[in-house]
Amino acid sequence: MVNAYSFDGIIIFVLLTICTCGYMRRVPKLREWFLSEKKGFAGIFYKASIIGTRLSLVVAISCVTMAFWLAFLR
Repeated sequence: MVNAYSFDGIIIFVLLTICTCGYMRRVPKLREWFLSEKKGFAGIFYKASIIGTRLSLVVAISCVTMAFWLAFLR
């Protein structure tokens, strides 16, 4: 189990947020509901969706690496 306040937990949370927002960006209705704000607190999700779509290969490699690290090296 990963502690939410450890560095590992923060990395996992950020990766999951980026992956989820990147997926929501590809679904038109979800994009309209959740990613319409570009500033403020809700703007964080918009920016995460931009990162998820533009750096999708890097994000995917990071997710696989983190899953391997958690499963076998922890």
